[in-house]
Amino acid sequence: MPAEDRLRSLSESYRAMADRTVTLYAATKSRLAIWTWPSANATARGGHWGTNVSEDLRDLNLDLDSDQFMRRLLRDLSGTLEGVVGLDAAEGYVSTVGSLMGRWIDRSYREALGTRALDAEQVAQVCVDLKRRINGDFHLISADETKLVFGNSRCPFGAMVEGRPSLCMMTSNVFGRIAADNLGYARVELSETIARGDAGCRVVVWLEPGREGADTREYYRLPDRPPEAGGDRE
Repeated sequence: MPAEDRLRSLSESYRAMADRTVTLYAATKSRLAIWTWPSANATARGGHWGTNVSEDLRDLNLDLDSDQFMRRLLRDLSGTLEGVVGLDAAEGYVSTVGSLMGRWIDRSYREALGTRALDAEQVAQVCVDLKRRINGDFHLISADETKLVFGNSRCPFGAMVEGRPSLCMMTSNVFGRIAADNLGYARVELSETIARGDAGCRVVVWLEPGREGADTREYYRLPDRPPEAGGDRE
């Protein structure tokens, strides 16, 4: 199937899955009782509540900051998707976001480097560097004309990725999109992942077409236009 037809088919599938999720959400929401805080007047009857945070609260040893909050949010969001629409559909949603992220990251690096396209060596370096910047620990194991092989001992999502294989589609799509948009084609194979219980990750980015496996995805060069997300255009 031509690349354009594949992309059109995927887009239609993801749109159908999105419609299904909205329908399920609406049906679920209609069955839930919405709990709300009492009014300000009701809570104030027993006395005035101070608006400042007490020192006892400030000194609590909690593993809670903006980074941990976002990781937990993504874990729960991906887990909900996997539970509601299934793993394959959840991977489709994450793939769509990952593709957008990949285009944005690729363009940022190309603009910073002052080049219209990255060569294979630069693609490998960018993949390692971008993971370093978001607290991953990826490294290049080997490289030749046909493939780039990466290893990883720390996921940017931390422990929150364990048991959430759909989140691995971020790596697959970001790496795949960067490689394909610069080199014309990429096939990403997730040989080992921390999400599935492996000690580390092993990601192979094939640069030539070949047989697709259960844990591989193909990527083709897309038209050179700014990525869009959430309806915002740059």
